[in-house]
Amino acid sequence: MQDRTRPPKHDAGALSKIKRDKPKRRGAPEGRTIGKVSGAPAERPRIAKTVPAAAADRSGFLDSKRGVRSMAEAAEWLRVRGIEDLECITPDLAGVARGKMMPAKKFTGNTSLALPSALFMHTISGEYPEETGSFRYSPNDGDLKLVPDLSTLSAVPWETDPTAQVICDLVDTAGEAVGYTPRNVLKRVVKLYEDRGWRPVVAPEIEFYLVSKNVDPDYPLTPPIGRSGRQIQGGQAYSIGGINEFDELIDDIYHFSDGQGLEIDTLIHEDGAAQLEINLRHGNPVELADQVFMFKRTIREAALKHDIYATFMAKPIQGQPGSAMHIHQSVVDLATGRNVFSGEDGSPSPLFYHFLGGMQRYVPAALVMMAPYVNSYRRLTYGMSAPTNNAWGFDNRTTAFRVPASDAAARRVENRLPSSDANPYLALAASLACGWLGMVNAVEPDQPTDRTVNEDGVISLPRGLLEAVAAFEAEEAFQEVLSKEFVGTYAGIKRGEHETFMQVISPWEREFLLLNV
Repeated sequence: MQDRTRPPKHDAGALSKIKRDKPKRRGAPEGRTIGKVSGAPAERPRIAKTVPAAAADRSGFLDSKRGVRSMAEAAEWLRVRGIEDLECITPDLAGVARGKMMPAKKFTGNTSLALPSALFMHTISGEYPEETGSFRYSPNDGDLKLVPDLSTLSAVPWETDPTAQVICDLVDTAGEAVGYTPRNVLKRVVKLYEDRGWRPVVAPEIEFYLVSKNVDPDYPLTPPIGRSGRQIQGGQAYSIGGINEFDELIDDIYHFSDGQGLEIDTLIHEDGAAQLEINLRHGNPVELADQVFMFKRTIREAALKHDIYATFMAKPIQGQPGSAMHIHQSVVDLATGRNVFSGEDGSPSPLFYHFLGGMQRYVPAALVMMAPYVNSYRRLTYGMSAPTNNAWGFDNRTTAFRVPASDAAARRVENRLPSSDANPYLALAASLACGWLGMVNAVEPDQPTDRTVNEDGVISLPRGLLEAVAAFEAEEAFQEVLSKEFVGTYAGIKRGEHETFMQVISPWEREFLLLNV
């Protein structure tokens, strides 16, 4: 293979924190009180002042745990909390938080922030793949500008110093959205719905494992020791006792989430050994992707505080169930707010069936955005709880696309294929794009099934990463819906990751090939 000049490898695996000596603060300054002051002389009571409506509106944002409307509000929000540092973060194609940290005063001083474009073109292992197909690097590795979305401003509750964070979008030097970055890909798909007078609504469910610390990748992962002092075993689905084994850790997850204005709908123990699931309330796709992005950081930090790991690998432990990120989806009419999946009489509408038809027709080609790594396909095997098909059915958990029992207003489609290792922005973008294609092209689904369809040995999906990449590139509709720029970039990175994986010799090869071939 001919050598090529590679982009410079930036040290961007973690936030570049500014180090400086500073005293530790004991907490944010207390808010000022308008009205009677404690300790004032009794003979001269202060008269409570009437707060003008404008002032009340202005001060309301100070109580918000998440989001402000302007940089002026951000400056005041940071000041009253005594925030010293601010993390400007953005998800890369793997969903890893990349960005810069700076003093809060510098952030509110109209500072221009930039990251190198090559940062969004490397693999999960930090390699820069060869240019292939339509995958090309910027010839000068130019800058991409970070544009803070102030509606995501929140505290970082696990930091010892008062710290805040804000999620950023990426634009080029001309101010245009960078088409291959995850948040922009999802925004592009959401706009397709808006242009048709629709609004997609989603509710993700994220599964993950707690595992004992593992510093040597040659050793398999093992379940952690719980409160009982014993190693956690499987078969604990919906067990309250299984959750109680990690009471203090879960308390920290709730505490950290509340500190960021993140709302957990429910938390359960899944079937795997120390496998948990968090369900989020339904809402706007970009906001929900932001929440999943932040929840992953939060859960990892809470676990580390208790000296264990939280992992979102799709199949972390051999013989245990994989971890999914199921996505519940519906679509409402922008003008009326009515669920377009239901007719006026409450029956399923043609758009509902067309959405399902789009999922069946296009999701197999988009699977690489929902199952992005070699490990992801270890979860999608028959005989396990994960689907291996593109079938649909009413309240059938063995299908890829399940229609939960609900009333007409809550009619929705659950996509059970995405794994928890997926970038939430890209998984949501892919799933919604497939449904949109079905709706606008009037794609008809096949008949629903009420039988078990994931135990017959048939796998009607791409079976591995390279096969999934090939199907992704071959689907012409994605070039327009997701953008040609994104398809080329993402496919090139996934091919590069597969090549890196192929350099590793597995224990299976040593066990069965070493002395037998």
